[in-house]
Amino acid sequence: MNIYIYLKNFPPKGLKKDEGMRKSIHGLASGLTACGENVTVLCENATDSSFKTKSGYTIKAFANHNYLRPSFNISKSLQNYIREHLANTDSIVVINGIFHPSVYSLSRLLRKYSVPYIMAPHDPYHPSIFSKNAHLKWPYWYLFEKQLLNKANAVQILDIRHDEYLKNLGIKTPAIEVSNGFSPVDIKPESSLNWHQEEKVKLFFLGRLDSFNKGLDLLLDTFAEFIKTIPAELTIQGPDKGDRKALEEQAAKLNLNGKVFFLDPDYNQTPTSLIQNYDIFCLPSRFEGFSLAALEAMMAGRVILISEVAGIAPHIKESGSGVVIKPEVSAIKAGLMELLNRRSEWKEMGLRGRRYVLENLSWEKIASDALKNYKHLYTESLKCKV
Repeated sequence: MNIYIYLKNFPPKGLKKDEGMRKSIHGLASGLTACGENVTVLCENATDSSFKTKSGYTIKAFANHNYLRPSFNISKSLQNYIREHLANTDSIVVINGIFHPSVYSLSRLLRKYSVPYIMAPHDPYHPSIFSKNAHLKWPYWYLFEKQLLNKANAVQILDIRHDEYLKNLGIKTPAIEVSNGFSPVDIKPESSLNWHQEEKVKLFFLGRLDSFNKGLDLLLDTFAEFIKTIPAELTIQGPDKGDRKALEEQAAKLNLNGKVFFLDPDYNQTPTSLIQNYDIFCLPSRFEGFSLAALEAMMAGRVILISEVAGIAPHIKESGSGVVIKPEVSAIKAGLMELLNRRSEWKEMGLRGRRYVLENLSWEKIASDALKNYKHLYTESLKCKV
């Protein structure tokens, strides 16, 4: 069976920066290849190209003058490739994206040629996702997204709990869980890790600066209350998705100058190297698929404050490496206080989280489990054709 993974903006020459969805797709493609499968990542770019990665999977890019913008338009060469290489072959496609026009268009093309596909939105369809730009998202949901999901062979989600949101929206397609895993480059010797003893507590967020999604506005409001009694500082680092200025203004209004620091992304160091300079990793997201950054924080042996909706939350809870909270100021503050009261346990908690990840969340193990589902779905799709 040939496995194809589509992400419109996947880099045609392989990963250059550590960015969430791309890093996840690279990890899964590498894991599936390690399991002996033939894997091709499909993307769109300025020109047609083909690139063999060190991990063994192939990246095929197809020319599309709209590749930088959301569009229902799909590359003509991609359309031809699907017709010539995927139709009537042992192939299955994993489509990645949420509320994206090209994803919908590709699904229609695959159905035209009876190619089975799995929809992987990465974010959960949590009610909060519809709160921002609701006037655009709800019409798109009823016109396109719902149809895309209902006609898929499966919906690939990062946490099986997120299937509840799909069912509440009338999606009857079966869901499969494929979580995120760690990158080998993030494995540091346990002996190289250290835990700080300074009185001042260092809080850290690493990820894209999306205030609503990541709950960064809630984190700032909480931090303003937290430092009234606790010596602390907060660092927020990552690529600006348009919200940094508003967050800086919010911090200034809360009189947090000199206590909150905003840093540009640093792609020259591994995430674990960045994270281990701090004490508590914070992610109070309103909605969250999984969070590779939180996974990397576990690899760095840090204690974690995580939103209950995040797909990694059950893993943090099971490993005992942090606290799981509701994305509300009172709950975030209570979670931080709980962690602070357990400061003597931070090293032990951090090591438990790290060992849990090493034992349970390797990409090869995740890919092996995903492969069983893919083969079952492909077999079922053949029965439907008979």
